[in-house]
Amino acid sequence: MRFTQLLWCVLLLLRFGFLAEAILNPVDFLALQAIRKSLHDLPGSNYFRSWDFTSDPCSFAGVYCDGDKVVSLNLGDPRAGSPGLSGRINPAIGKLSALTELSIVPGRIMGALPATISQLKDLRFLAISRNFISGEIPASLGEVRRLRTLDLSYNQLTGTISPAIGSLPELSNLILCHNHLTGSIPPFLSHTLTRIDLKRNSLTGSLSPASFPPSLQYLSLAWNQLTGPVDRVLLRLNQINYLDLSLNRLTGTIPGRIFAFPITSLQLQRNFFYGYIQPASQVTIPTVDLSYNRFSGWISPLLSSVQNLYLNSNRFTGEVPTSFVERLLSASIHTLYLQHNFLTGIQISPAAEIPASSSLCLQYNCMVLPLQTPCPLKAGSQKARPITQCNQWRG
Repeated sequence: MRFTQLLWCVLLLLRFGFLAEAILNPVDFLALQAIRKSLHDLPGSNYFRSWDFTSDPCSFAGVYCDGDKVVSLNLGDPRAGSPGLSGRINPAIGKLSALTELSIVPGRIMGALPATISQLKDLRFLAISRNFISGEIPASLGEVRRLRTLDLSYNQLTGTISPAIGSLPELSNLILCHNHLTGSIPPFLSHTLTRIDLKRNSLTGSLSPASFPPSLQYLSLAWNQLTGPVDRVLLRLNQINYLDLSLNRLTGTIPGRIFAFPITSLQLQRNFFYGYIQPASQVTIPTVDLSYNRFSGWISPLLSSVQNLYLNSNRFTGEVPTSFVERLLSASIHTLYLQHNFLTGIQISPAAEIPASSSLCLQYNCMVLPLQTPCPLKAGSQKARPITQCNQWRG
C-alpha cells in the first residue's frame, strides 16, 4: 500500500515540471502493470523483454502513446519477436480510457473477454484472433459506438451474437468465424459495413433481407445450420463481390440478377436449393460453385462466360448449351464440372481435343458420353445414370 502511494507521488511530481518530457498517466501506468501480470511469454517469445517499469512505458514493445495516454496496445506484436502469449486478459484493460486499438497475436490466451472493454469508448479496432477466448461475446460491446473492426475469429466463443453488436453504427468489419456461436444472425444496421465472416459456427434460423446492409462486399456464412430462402437477401446485396453460403440448409431459388454483379467468388455448394438458375444479362464471375444442391431446369447459356463452373451433383436437365462447347474448346473455360445431373446431351465431336488447360466432366448423366475425359475421384466409376432414374426424373 505504501509503495503504491509513493509511486503515485513520484509520478505526480514528475508530471508537474520536474521533467520536461511527458510522463504516462498514473491510471494507465497501473493498468499496464496489471495487464503484464496476467500475461506470459510462450516459450521462445521475448515480447515482454522491454516491459521494464523502471523506464518509460511508452517505449514498451506494442505500446503506443499520445501525450500521457496509451492509445494503441498490440500485445505480442510479432515485430517484437513474439510467437504468442499465454494467460488471461486482465479487466484493467478497461482503464486505458484513450485506447483506440487493441490487438493480440495468435497464442494461448484463455478465459472470457472482459466486459470492461465496453468502457473503451474511443476503441475502433479490436482483434483477438486464434487464441482460446471462451464464454460469450459481451453484449456491452454494443456500447463501444465507435468500433469499426471486431475480429474474434478462431477462438472458443459460445452463445449468440447480440443485437447490440449489430447496432454498432460505424462497424465495417465483423469477423467471428471458427467459433461455437449459436442462435440467429441479428440485423446489422451500419451503412459502412463491408465484411461479415461468420463461417464455421452453429448459427441457425433464416436470413432476413434486413439482416445485411447493401454496403456489404464480403459475406461468408458457410458451415452453419441456416435455413430458408435467400433470394430476397441476395437481391439486396448489389455491391457483393465475395459470397459463400455453402454447407447450410438453405432452400429456394437463386435470382439470376446476382450473376450480373461484379462477384469474384460465389460458393453455394451442399445446400438444398430448388428451381433453376434464372438468366441474367451479363456474367462477370470467374468462379461459380453451385455443386451439391438440388437445382433443376436447364443450364443458362449466360454461364458459359464463367472460367470455372461447378454445377455437379444437382438435378439439371436438357442439353448442354453449345456456347459451353465453343468456349471450352477455345480454352476460355478452365473447369466445367457437370457430372451427377440428368443432362441428356452435348453437341461435341468425339474427335474434339480438350485443351490441356481445361477440364470437362460429364459422367453419370442421362446420355452416352461422346468422349472420355478425366473426372475427379468423387464422381465414381459409373459413366451413365441408370435408365430407370432418367425415366423417373423425366416423368
